[in-house]
Amino acid sequence: MNTGQMFNPGMDAAREPASVPDTVLIPMRFVWPYGGRSVFLSGSFNRWSELLPMSPVEGCPTVFQIIWSIPPGYHQYKFCVDGEWRHDEHQPFISSEYGIVNTVLLATEPNFMHGINQGMPSGSNMDVDNEAFQRLVQISDGSLTEAAERISEADLQVSRHRVSVFLSTHTAYELLPESGKVVALDIDLPVKQAFHILYEQSSRLQGISMAPLWDFSKARFVGVLSASDFILILRELGNHGSNLTEEELETHTISAWKEGKAYLNRQIDSHGKAFPRPLVYAGPNDNLKDVARKILHNEVATVPIIHSSSQDGSFPQLLHIASLSGILKCVCRYFRHCSSSLPILKLPICAIPVGTWVPKIGEPNRRPLAMLRPSASLSAALNLLVQAQVSSIPIVDDNDSLLDIYCRSDITALAKDKAYAHINLSEMTIHQALQLGQDSYSPYELRSQRCQMCLPSDTLHKVMERLANPGVRRLVIVEAGSKRVEGIVSLSDIFKFLLG
Repeated sequence: MNTGQMFNPGMDAAREPASVPDTVLIPMRFVWPYGGRSVFLSGSFNRWSELLPMSPVEGCPTVFQIIWSIPPGYHQYKFCVDGEWRHDEHQPFISSEYGIVNTVLLATEPNFMHGINQGMPSGSNMDVDNEAFQRLVQISDGSLTEAAERISEADLQVSRHRVSVFLSTHTAYELLPESGKVVALDIDLPVKQAFHILYEQSSRLQGISMAPLWDFSKARFVGVLSASDFILILRELGNHGSNLTEEELETHTISAWKEGKAYLNRQIDSHGKAFPRPLVYAGPNDNLKDVARKILHNEVATVPIIHSSSQDGSFPQLLHIASLSGILKCVCRYFRHCSSSLPILKLPICAIPVGTWVPKIGEPNRRPLAMLRPSASLSAALNLLVQAQVSSIPIVDDNDSLLDIYCRSDITALAKDKAYAHINLSEMTIHQALQLGQDSYSPYELRSQRCQMCLPSDTLHKVMERLANPGVRRLVIVEAGSKRVEGIVSLSDIFKFLLG
């Protein structure tokens, strides 16, 4: 690679941005989050004279970073990715009259902003909105200053309106794949056999651990069986006062369990008869906004898409299992080439009210983020999943650095070889439970999707694109390098934010 040719003349080296000499250098974190084999940094702060090697972040192989001390002032910089010059399209950038595009930043120290405003040069490739860049100043830890750009009410309303219009004018029919597999369970199937089927399905169908229930006597779908049911049954088995034994699982039907569950939840009519929770489903002609709201309102992960050609709803057909992931994929695909129409997409997730974050000092009212050590008991994890009403728990070390994640769907791994009949929930650790379920996500790429991460500085657009991938239901927000957990953002968080 000929570095001399790479720096001349495209970097506009003759037009040096202004900086203040003989001042304390400011350490800045530069991040390239878009992958590559080798990534280098260069900019006006080193006169484009050197390629600074960037290192991949541990646990995030597609994210490269470098911390480099630069003088206060206005700077341009660029990344050399696998021998090709690139700029970050999600950060402020400018173009010269020669078509050269560089990323820009304004490095400041206290009381320095006034001097920068006076010393900013003018020129065809240097005319920038100083006020806009002051709102986007980055500090050394990669977070945003108090002056960082925050979402404006106007941008929020415009973006929400455009997303709402799109979702309202597209139907669930567009979620149907050209080919696929949908599993339904007979309500008279033994619970033991049903959970084994859920385990097999979760292994093959991107972690989907639920199935609609079919009642032959009524000739219709009457509910769903999910990983949450398995969790409740395991807790019942661990309760010495329970009337349900391992042996009864051999013959105990889904119908009997659902009736017992209704009694546990006190879903009883005036005659003392239990009534199950009604099936939440959608039709192929329902618009995507209604489907998303059904999922959010009922606090479920998926809804079956059911179609009946008769007016009375007889002879229903199960077409698909709709999820927020599929809907988000449609949103991302539609706005991918016109992202400018959604102003909020360019903002980092740390600057918008989305996700659950580890409370900062002085924020006692923020909802705490549930985390556990790998040595914690499986019973503790199941209790958290139920009582905290969360779908996943980050597993961290003593420094709160991310090791793994335990999800509700992971519980189906205990159905393999009837493992649930041979364990004690209070004695089995989360680490042992995860080891038990390692082969439940095959191939390896599918299991790795369970523990996807992002950085606080990642844009909403980037987070949405990742969550739209099949099998990815949440991203753990980590600090670059240390992988210290800072928060978690889920599919439901994104839709609650977008739909208001």
